[in-house]
Amino acid sequence: MFDRRLLKNFDWILLLLLIIISAISVLNLYSATYPLRQAGGSVIFMKQIYWFIIGFAALLFMTTFDYHLLGRLAYPAYFFALALLIVVLLKGEVRSGSQRWLSLGGVMFQPAELMKIALVIALARFFSEHDHPNGYRLRDLWRPFLLMALPCGLIIKEPDLGTALTIGIVCFSVILFAKVRLKSLLILVIGAFLAAPFIWVNLQEYQQKRILTYLSPEMDPLGAGYHINQSKIAIGSGLVWGKGFLQGTQTRLHFLPEQHTDFAFSVLAEEWGFAGSLILLLLYLFLMLWGINIARTSKDKFGALISLGVVAIIFWQMAINVSMVTGLLPVVGIPLVLFSYGGSSIVSTMAGMGLLMNISMRRFMFQ
Repeated sequence: MFDRRLLKNFDWILLLLLIIISAISVLNLYSATYPLRQAGGSVIFMKQIYWFIIGFAALLFMTTFDYHLLGRLAYPAYFFALALLIVVLLKGEVRSGSQRWLSLGGVMFQPAELMKIALVIALARFFSEHDHPNGYRLRDLWRPFLLMALPCGLIIKEPDLGTALTIGIVCFSVILFAKVRLKSLLILVIGAFLAAPFIWVNLQEYQQKRILTYLSPEMDPLGAGYHINQSKIAIGSGLVWGKGFLQGTQTRLHFLPEQHTDFAFSVLAEEWGFAGSLILLLLYLFLMLWGINIARTSKDKFGALISLGVVAIIFWQMAINVSMVTGLLPVVGIPLVLFSYGGSSIVSTMAGMGLLMNISMRRFMFQ
């Protein structure tokens, strides 16, 4: 029998925040693709609307069952997502030199986006079943690290360093939330520094060039440094109030590369200035604080860790993308979550938001 208290506790604030961010995203994408309308820009704009409709449907679906059911499905869902990543490397479609997409009924999707949510749920189950009140030692964490390493290794092979980096950071965030002993944490930090040279020599040449260009943007202004230089020009030219909707010169003349995906925030900053950018970032901040509050009021560790994992996905993709387009970090190909064009990302993120809403709606129920 359906519990009417679920409707009473429906999280309208979370839904309103998502609707506002989605509306701004669609409006910004219309502007970003406006000069391309005769070359498929209008198709991109309409596809984004369709993806948001599907995303909100996924969000509502994720509220229809008790989230504790996911505890039993966590590992099967993880291995299913892992199998899809293997299929991508065997039969995936290659675009722009990367093999990241699978076709399902003529619709292209990225299994790596599904893995983000599946991995958060799997980690939440592990830490809720293996409790260490005094903190986890390194030898207690070999299974979470294995859960993280397998998909990251497959995604790097595509290659998709940005998504692998996001998954790795999100997993470390969940592990830290679960409470790691200080000694173990220091060993991890030291190990990361010692592994840096090995990671560097195994990067692709273009990835090394992006990092070197970040350290010295003027070394290749028309090559590796072109993206970030044009992004800085677009953001800086917006000043306080921006140039106005459809009035951004960097966007209109198409100097800004990947302006509907990785550099969508630059389009917003040029047309709406510092004021518009600040409003969007405040909306993200409110969304993340609301998610943290859901985790705080969750009745069990499983729900709290899922909530914190979903918030970590939002935070790190937002922080890295904004830092990337403003020149604070190297260009690593991470789109702005819920804002840049991309169907797989929107649907998987909305599903994660549905989990947040699910946990919020059931916070009053006895476990």
